[in-house]
Amino acid sequence: MSRNLHSTLLYSAALVALLLAGLMLPQWLLFLLTMAASHGVVGLGLIVMMRGGVVSFGQGLVFAIGGYVAGLAATRYGVTDAVVLVLLGSAAAAIAGAIAGPLLARYRSIFFAMLTLALSMVLYGILVKSSAVGGSDGFNVPRPSLLGFSINETNSDYAFFALSSVIATVLTLLVTIYCRSSRGLLSLAIRDNELRVEYLGTSVRAAMAINFIIAAALGGAGGALTVISLGHIDPNFSYWTRSGEFVFMAILAGHASAPAVFLASLLLELVRSFSNKYFPDTWQLALGLFLLLIILFLPKGVGSLWAKPERLPRQAAEKAKQAAARNATEAAE
Repeated sequence: MSRNLHSTLLYSAALVALLLAGLMLPQWLLFLLTMAASHGVVGLGLIVMMRGGVVSFGQGLVFAIGGYVAGLAATRYGVTDAVVLVLLGSAAAAIAGAIAGPLLARYRSIFFAMLTLALSMVLYGILVKSSAVGGSDGFNVPRPSLLGFSINETNSDYAFFALSSVIATVLTLLVTIYCRSSRGLLSLAIRDNELRVEYLGTSVRAAMAINFIIAAALGGAGGALTVISLGHIDPNFSYWTRSGEFVFMAILAGHASAPAVFLASLLLELVRSFSNKYFPDTWQLALGLFLLLIILFLPKGVGSLWAKPERLPRQAAEKAKQAAARNATEAAE
């Protein structure tokens, strides 16, 4: 049995178990799980970029683009299906990523992080000043339908939970397959030795631009899911603190395992929720201490508990050599 088929069966079984368990969970926990799944989709994009050795501090940019496009499509253009709204949000963010990706792919380290943060804050400033989209207050988004079925007040919590769970599972499977592909493994080689990958004949900029576009599409999907579940959007979707939360989530998860980002997202949601309830004035301190402990005792993230990252660099080098050989053959022809 291939690894991809094994992952498909495993994720499908986990999804079925999660959907069945959701029927017995209270509304507050369903909401937390929905937010964790929606934000975890954004974190998937960060993991894709982290595998290439860069971290985006501006993931709120595509998160807001996806959310605003979905919200505007629902309020002004009469798009009522939740799945279509998620696709629109993801496509709009991917287009933005395709525009900015080639530029950002030239930079690394702190320069990449600060450029993405700057773009996110530029969008925040535009949204705050734009009365056409509600300014600093944002606007409400009507409750959508789901594949032709109406969502009412009684079943909305479970419906949004099921939607987020299904989309998150599908996207996690796709990201897992991508990370195991030649292009995905090439990212690890770029992180370890970018210059050597260039000498082998592979364009590092093109690979990094593709990773950024994938991360943008995932961020847009997460933003659309969040807006659909919350029923409201405002410029804070693009604020730097939002991007910081996604970075914390990615650090907590690590890049060794894609599903780990959802566990990290759920842990952050639970810690933030209970800390805010029992320590309302110092919940940020509690969250910071929790993250500090994770970084100290699990420096490679919670995904390192079950993943086997030590095999990946060797595979990445082999895939890079194969890609270079193909490029050389094509050039000779």
